[in-house]
Amino acid sequence: MKALLKILTSAVLAFGVAYQVSATPVDTYQFKNEANQEHAMQLARSLRCPQCQNQDIVDSNSPVAKDLRMEVYKMVDAGKSDSEIIEFMTSRYGEFVLYKPRLETKTYILWLGPVALLLFGALVAFIFIRKQRSHAEKPAELSAEEQQQLAELLKQHK
Repeated sequence: MKALLKILTSAVLAFGVAYQVSATPVDTYQFKNEANQEHAMQLARSLRCPQCQNQDIVDSNSPVAKDLRMEVYKMVDAGKSDSEIIEFMTSRYGEFVLYKPRLETKTYILWLGPVALLLFGALVAFIFIRKQRSHAEKPAELSAEEQQQLAELLKQHK
C-alpha cells in the first residue's frame, strides 16, 4: 500500500512539473491589455530564433528565444512600432531573424530566384516539346510506283 502511495505521489508531482514546464511564455509576462498580448504574440511568431533552425521565438525553448520574447513583449507594451522592434532585432541578430527577408539588393535572389527558375523550366519544356513535334515522323509520301502497287494489292483483297 505504501509503495502504491509513493507511486501515485510521484506521478502527481511529475504531472505538476510537466504542467508548469508546458506553460506558455505569455503566462510569465503581464501585458497591459489583451490587444498588446495578441499583437506581441503575432510579432514574435514572425521572428526566427537565432539559435534554433526554423522555429519562431514563441515555439523555441532556447534561452536566447526566451530573452527575445521578453524583449518583444516589453517593447510592444512600451508602445514601440513593429518597424522599431524589427529594426532592433535585425540590428542585433541580422536578417536571419526575419522569416520574410526584406526586398533589398542582397535579397533579390531569394525573392526572384523561384520565379526565374520557374520561367527557365517553362522555357526548357517549351523548347523540348517543340523539338519533339518537329522531329515527329511525318508520313512518308509514296512514289507513283508504290501507289500503283498498293492499288493492285487493295484490288486483290476485295
